[in-house]
Amino acid sequence: MNVHQLRRVPLVAKWPVTPCRRASTKTPRPPKPSPKSSKPVAIKRRQATPPRQPPTLQSTQPESPKAETPKQGHGIPPRALTFLGISALTISTYCGYLYASYTREVSKAQTLDVPRDVSDRYNTTAATFDADVELSEKAMGLGKKRRDLVRQAHGNVLEVSCGTGRNLPFYELGERRGTDADGRAAVLGCRSVTFVDLSPQMVAITKEKFEKLYPAFPAVFKACDAGAVSPSDLQRSGVKNGEPVYFDTIVQTMGLCSMPDPAATLRHLGSVTEPKGGRILLLEHGRSYYDWLNRILDNLAPAHADRHGCWWNRDIGEIVRESGLEIVEEKRWHLGTTWRYVLRPKQAQKP
Repeated sequence: MNVHQLRRVPLVAKWPVTPCRRASTKTPRPPKPSPKSSKPVAIKRRQATPPRQPPTLQSTQPESPKAETPKQGHGIPPRALTFLGISALTISTYCGYLYASYTREVSKAQTLDVPRDVSDRYNTTAATFDADVELSEKAMGLGKKRRDLVRQAHGNVLEVSCGTGRNLPFYELGERRGTDADGRAAVLGCRSVTFVDLSPQMVAITKEKFEKLYPAFPAVFKACDAGAVSPSDLQRSGVKNGEPVYFDTIVQTMGLCSMPDPAATLRHLGSVTEPKGGRILLLEHGRSYYDWLNRILDNLAPAHADRHGCWWNRDIGEIVRESGLEIVEEKRWHLGTTWRYVLRPKQAQKP
């Protein structure tokens, strides 16, 4: 066979060419079914990832997978421990000082021979009395208790053991019509006031204070024993001649502790108090509810009475019962050492 006679065959086979489709006319081809399964396969769409935020200062430091738990301690800063230690040392030192002072005063008090009547001590302490008791009375709130008691005074008023006039700012001088604590119509305020005390020096101080506070209001001042107040003294306080001599209100604050016979004094005061509506108002200090505190008062009583003219360990409740007066009101504060009484004359029982 001759080689030249062979037909030339093109090297590239001519395949049928399909026309090209534009991009706008392209349609997605359906997925070919898998030969292994006849079920259609769901196409998962990619979720849009959120935009990345700029790293913060905290994210710059890598976090450890497991944070170490701090060790638990007492939780008190060293400075607080130091302060507590110094405070405890100071308190213990002060308590030791008080105990040493107490034992020294007790041993000294046992050697004193103090008379029952120590009222003459106020003649020497009158000038400094207000300064001596001011701090303690403020700490105990006695100013408010004095005010609440004295505000009940009305009519013709007698204050015994007036001292240096520490009750003067609380008086309502001048009568006026109003209502009492029970809401009934009554005459309030003081018609007249009389002040007595065993110490002339204290009466003089009271008079000077009163004239500064109430220069236009007349009052009576006298240095005498409250247990011997006579009707003639009462008549000078504004009571008309020929009328029964009685006081509508008698006030006494911190006075039973210095009287030689306090029960007898209260009985006498009851005899000059108006029998029906009269009242005796007392604010006193004395024995406590507790035996341990009473032992302290008893141990220091002689030294305190010799220095200040006050027996602070007297049983005020027993004194009131011995007087025979009728108790209208009784209150106690400060572990029972502060006593408040509203008394009146014993009412005669009807047959």
